[in-house]
Amino acid sequence: MNDLMQQAATPHAPLIGLAPLMRIAFLQQDLAPLGEALLARAQAHADDAHAWLDFSTVLQLKGQRELALAVQAQAIELQQWYSLPAQAPQSGPGFKLLVVMGPGDLMSNTPVEFLVEQSDVAMDLLYLSADSLFPEEVPEHDVLLVAVAESDANQPLLARLAAFLFEWPRPVVNLPDHIMHTSRDGLCARLQSVPGVAMPRTARLDRAQLQALADGALQIDALLPGDDFPLIVRPLGSHAGHDLERMDSAAELQAYLHKVDAERFYIARFVDYRNDDGQFRKYRIALIDGRPYICHFAVSSHWMIHYLNAGMDESAVKREEEAQIMAHFDEQFARRHAQAFAAIDARMGMPYLGIDCAETREGELLVFEADNAMIVHAMDAEDMYPYKRPAMHKVFAAFRAMLARAATGA
Repeated sequence: MNDLMQQAATPHAPLIGLAPLMRIAFLQQDLAPLGEALLARAQAHADDAHAWLDFSTVLQLKGQRELALAVQAQAIELQQWYSLPAQAPQSGPGFKLLVVMGPGDLMSNTPVEFLVEQSDVAMDLLYLSADSLFPEEVPEHDVLLVAVAESDANQPLLARLAAFLFEWPRPVVNLPDHIMHTSRDGLCARLQSVPGVAMPRTARLDRAQLQALADGALQIDALLPGDDFPLIVRPLGSHAGHDLERMDSAAELQAYLHKVDAERFYIARFVDYRNDDGQFRKYRIALIDGRPYICHFAVSSHWMIHYLNAGMDESAVKREEEAQIMAHFDEQFARRHAQAFAAIDARMGMPYLGIDCAETREGELLVFEADNAMIVHAMDAEDMYPYKRPAMHKVFAAFRAMLARAATGA
């Protein structure tokens, strides 16, 4: 922390980056001193883009989203690209990765820094927007990774990137036109009829249509043929379960609309994926060049599982189950769903894809979402989660190998 404080206070110091700052927040340490040092430095040196960008990250981690995005925009106006050197000692030339980023919050881009920590991968982060000038020259690189995640706001940028990167002279990982299909309804359309995959049909609708469902003027079957209550409903663009709820009746939809003021929503049939013990179990998978790797596994009595609210810290029994799942993932879960993962890889066409999923009672792979922006990390306390670091090192090694294969065209 002292080294970071010194870096934060030093004019025009290198970029700290997302990973070290998020690790401080994840460990529930106080980010305020770092934020104050970065702000003072930025105010004293208005052209210090590194200070502004790091300060915007601190603001996001402290929950001040709107201010953070304004500060981020100021940083990007000063400077479009930022360098993060390789962290591992290099015996050779190392590996150069150019990461194309879009403006936005922490869910708007692949958190790639966590995937290459302590490796020989040096990164340049290039920030582009749908209405900005694209550069005529970019940093030298072995592979380009499109980190921009799908959202309504990012669709115009992804469309521009598809044209910009057409016939790019270096290999490109995660093509923009493939990322564009990772919206909830786009993903559902891609994965319908895949053997062994369960993903309930998802419909996108505006507030008036959801109100019509609540009033009984519109039937669920008209939007989701063959489906009925219970439904899950969420606003477009929401993450981490924000305003995601289960609806068992039209009356509950009415109550939902009274408290949620969003204008557009997703709805889908609710799937009860409880095991015989009444618990829900959810997996986060990294699909890398078509091979699945487990990143975490959570157990909860509630259907809406997020790792941080599943009580994993408080339950040695849950952690032991996660340890066993990770230890035997390749020969058990991955083998059971090998055909499904191969089909998802073929349909999505993305060398790096995060998948949140579970198993139905019938043994199918139940896909909740899949995109390139899920956080995959090794920040958990090693004394409480000693089994995680080896599992995550497998993920990171696979990601680095994927980049190498892309660079050579293998």
